[in-house]
This record gives sequence, structure tokens and C-alpha cells, in this order.
Amino acid sequence: MGSPLKPPDGNWWNQPINRRESIWLGLGAVWSMILFGWMSIWTREGDQNPIGRTYRVTEEEFREKIEAYKEAADETDDGIVPPGDEVYIAGLRYGWDGLPVVLEAGREYDLHLGAYDVQHGFSVRPEETLSKQINLQILPGYEWVVPMTFDEPGTYQVICNEFCGVGHRSMHGTFVVEEGDG
Repeated sequence: MGSPLKPPDGNWWNQPINRRESIWLGLGAVWSMILFGWMSIWTREGDQNPIGRTYRVTEEEFREKIEAYKEAADETDDGIVPPGDEVYIAGLRYGWDGLPVVLEAGREYDLHLGAYDVQHGFSVRPEETLSKQINLQILPGYEWVVPMTFDEPGTYQVICNEFCGVGHRSMHGTFVVEEGDG
């Protein structure tokens, strides 16, 4: 028996392929094309992928936007109450500028996400469960506007899921979602 580390003896690459192997290769190729087509359609029509606009922005410009947002917002014991439907959040070592924030259940908000320093992960999940979550990547130099609606009241945890340095483990924040008025 030959070693799996050494190539087989002889002219093995010019040997004809067995009929059964050809059938399985053909089935594998057809199945791959079906999955590729399904994935392409699902990405465009499935409504599960985060969408939104992305803009090039400098760190200073994004900091100014967040400061203006925080000045216009109300502050409660639970966090920042946005003045409208726009919420600005920036990742920085080792925290979130703009969190905690108090939102209304059932209302759509445009989250303006960016990073001041390095790439950060933006993972949001309800406090009670790990099975419902969204994971996004935010990059310095970009402002990503993602529409988001929280259907259920409660506390949603925000963590950085992209290692950003020694203080990474302390990088968390919250969305406090309260019952809506209407």
C-alpha cells in the first residue's frame, strides 16, 4: 500500500475516470450550481441580509456627527433617547460611543455605525437568548446606515465580536427597547 504523502506510481493522471465517479462528479457540479443560484436569489430577495447605505467619512467628521446627535438627544437614567429616527453609534477601543440608547419597540430606526480606530464587530442580541442575533462589521473611515426595528421590548446586548485589543472583553453596551406609544 502506498503512502498518502507520496504520489501514486505510474501515469495516474492520464487514466480514464470510472463511469460511477463521472456520475457523482456531474451530480456534485449540478448541485453546486443549484446552491449557487439559490444563494444568489436568497441574497437579493430573502430580506435577511443587512442593507443600507455606506459613506466614506473621516474620524473627525463622524465624531462631530455623534457629538451633534448626543447634544440634540435627551438623556435618561437608562441612556440616550434619540431626537428622531437616527441613532449614531461608534466603536472605539474599548467601548461604544452613543450607547446605551433607549428606543421604542416597533419603530424603525436608521443606525449610523462607524469606528474611530480599528475594525469592530457589532453583535446585537436580546438579553435572554443567543438564538436571535445580528452580527455586523464596522470599519474606520466608513459610516454604514442600517435600518433596524426592534419588535419586542426588552434589553438588547451589544458586544464587539472582532478582537480589537487587550480591553476587548469589556466592549459592550445596550439598547433598552420600551413599549411604543401607538
